[in-house]
Amino acid sequence: MGAVVRGMSDVSRHDGRVGKQACGRAIRPDTGRPRLSKRVFDHVVALLLLGLLVPVGAVLLVLNPFANAGPLIYRQDRIGYRCRRFAAYKFRTMRCATGAARGAFDALDADRITALGRVLRKSRLDELPQIINVLRGEMSLIGPRPDSYDHACVYLRDIAGYGARHNVRPGVSGLAQVELGYVDGIDGIRRKVALDLHYIAHASFRLDLWIAWRTIIVVLARKGA
Repeated sequence: MGAVVRGMSDVSRHDGRVGKQACGRAIRPDTGRPRLSKRVFDHVVALLLLGLLVPVGAVLLVLNPFANAGPLIYRQDRIGYRCRRFAAYKFRTMRCATGAARGAFDALDADRITALGRVLRKSRLDELPQIINVLRGEMSLIGPRPDSYDHACVYLRDIAGYGARHNVRPGVSGLAQVELGYVDGIDGIRRKVALDLHYIAHASFRLDLWIAWRTIIVVLARKGA
């Protein structure tokens, strides 16, 4: 794959992975038995969640032509473990863009979110297809949320410590999401990164369970972004 950001050869590599210097040094090695047990847990829970993905996808397949015309699944290149590029999947919640792409520090294009999309976002059901990414080993259930590859190349340049958050697999939910929700702007991204680095430095199965519980509360309270 070609580099996404031109003029940033020190950041983007032609193999779809950000350079090691930009990616940063590990805060805590992601190796050994804890990583293996986390992957086993991820796969078991993701397989169980497939039972939810199929019926939700079937319902949306029927509703989508009337409430959100266009593709059911939204695919976006994101930056993942060790700064590798991967394709993340979500149920599409926004009208297809017709103008220029949103900048790395711009606010969310909230006016493009459909009525059905707002329901999916509030309930976090739009994230369900990412269990496919979990099963493929590209993501974990809990970890720093992956940013779009284009935006990540900017953050690597402008946000201190951003590269180090990619020393673990990105997550479907994470500490920053349950504590901050959706953030934008450079100050919001910095707060998110600070929580991501805190998560990596204190990673444990107990912390993952706490984040999973907080995620369930967010879903039930319909407080998703």
